[in-house]
Amino acid sequence: MVPTGLAVAIPVGFAGLVLPRSGYAARHGIGLVNAPGLIDAGYRGEIRVLLINHGGEVVTFERGDRVAQLVVIPIPEVVWNAVDVLPDSERGAGGFGSTGR
Repeated sequence: MVPTGLAVAIPVGFAGLVLPRSGYAARHGIGLVNAPGLIDAGYRGEIRVLLINHGGEVVTFERGDRVAQLVVIPIPEVVWNAVDVLPDSERGAGGFGSTGR
């Protein structure tokens, strides 16, 4: 768990997604354990990044290194309706690998 020293105030109706950076992944095998990490609008603490090293070497970070990136996206308010049966779709209940790709 890598501290960033940063805190943000995400506006209500939005969320922050903490995403890996491709450079660290390509050069060192560094990724995020929980990619994407989710920061909701109510969180006010320090952003910490859950990194994992899939590479074969020890990687150290210096203050100011960009180890992840934050994308802020709108989150629509959803009104859920309970139903007994879901409508049909082209995919249906097909799970992993069911789309043929």
